Amino acid sequence: MKAYPVQVKAGLIFTYMGPAPAPLLPNWDVFAADGVVRDIGYAVLDCNWLQCQENSLDPVHLEWLHVYWSNFIAEMRKEDRARRTVRRHAKIHFDRTEYGMVKRRVFEGGSEEDTSWREGHPIVFPYFLRQGSDDFYPEWWDPMGPDFQIRVPIDDEHTGHWWVMCHAAKPGEPVQKDEDVPFFRPPMPHLDDNGQPQYAILDSNSSQDIAAWVTQGAIADRTRENLGRSGKGIIMFRQILEENIALVEAGKDPMNTFRDASQNEYLGMVTELPKEEAEKRSKTDLGGVGAGDLNFGRQGMASKYSPSMNQRGVGGGKDADKRRKMVGQSRLIPSRNRQGPRRMPGLLVGLAAVGG
Repeated sequence: MKAYPVQVKAGLIFTYMGPAPAPLLPNWDVFAADGVVRDIGYAVLDCNWLQCQENSLDPVHLEWLHVYWSNFIAEMRKEDRARRTVRRHAKIHFDRTEYGMVKRRVFEGGSEEDTSWREGHPIVFPYFLRQGSDDFYPEWWDPMGPDFQIRVPIDDEHTGHWWVMCHAAKPGEPVQKDEDVPFFRPPMPHLDDNGQPQYAILDSNSSQDIAAWVTQGAIADRTRENLGRSGKGIIMFRQILEENIALVEAGKDPMNTFRDASQNEYLGMVTELPKEEAEKRSKTDLGGVGAGDLNFGRQGMASKYSPSMNQRGVGGGKDADKRRKMVGQSRLIPSRNRQGPRRMPGLLVGLAAVGG
């Protein structure tokens, strides 16, 4: 029986589905870091992968989606303590890197010495968003170390979205086996029976992002878009994407194809500093928005539902299964019926969880 080659790493099963010979599985820090325990979240999204990834290339969505709209959600939930301080963007910039891109920002009142500009926030081509702490300083990995959001296309209209999170192992904690990595499924935002948003589960960045992605439709109509100055990161990413498509069409390797083991030993990257470390350099530096600090009570990524953080007693967490049941999502619905919540069967092209 013919089969695609697979490799198990960091609690995930990777499948290579391209022409032989198969390249090396990239040894990204999120997959290769020692001294950590991991947990993995997964959701099937009813939209094309590219609109998920392009969201990460629009820094200004932070203040609109995760501040203004988030504050409205807090108002609807009657949680004044969850309101966030409005920080407007004064400047944004993007650089190409060896692995993809890095986005930089300066908030009003800040400077280019702030970590959100100086270190920046990496995007790994083609469909990774790097979050969490800087992988070169394990002392910052409590409660979160290097993390990925991974947006894997299932087909043109569905995306397998993965959250892979690292947490510093406690002294004496046994080395985590792949089959023991906790697996969770966050609740997905849908309209309720009255056609209203389910504010009960919109209190995290990830749920707010997903709401923005899927409400664009299965495939966003880019013929009607009007990119402005805040869209220059999206423009750069599309250029990189087209360049790499051309490489593949010419029979060449695209970006992040590794065939030499000496160049794939450990693929680490610098990221924004958490608030506590940024303040040591400048008292006015509020820290990176993707650095895994606790300013928003585990609002970033799907860390609100992280089983490992819940077990460690980190505040602000929720049980994913209980929350899904609370909003009537106690099971996945393998249906393409657009009249209600839609889910595809648990089939994912190229990636699966060992313990899932």
